[in-house]
Amino acid sequence: MGYKYDNYGYGGGYCNGFALLVVLFVLLIIVGAGFKGFY
Repeated sequence: MGYKYDNYGYGGGYCNGFALLVVLFVLLIIVGAGFKGFY
């Protein structure tokens, strides 16, 4: 539903925000794994 328009800015703000959340979540996992490795 509106998938074609996501690439052209229709859902750009939402998609970019979601991607940012995913990146932050992945970084959180990496940092958490790093702390587990240290201790």
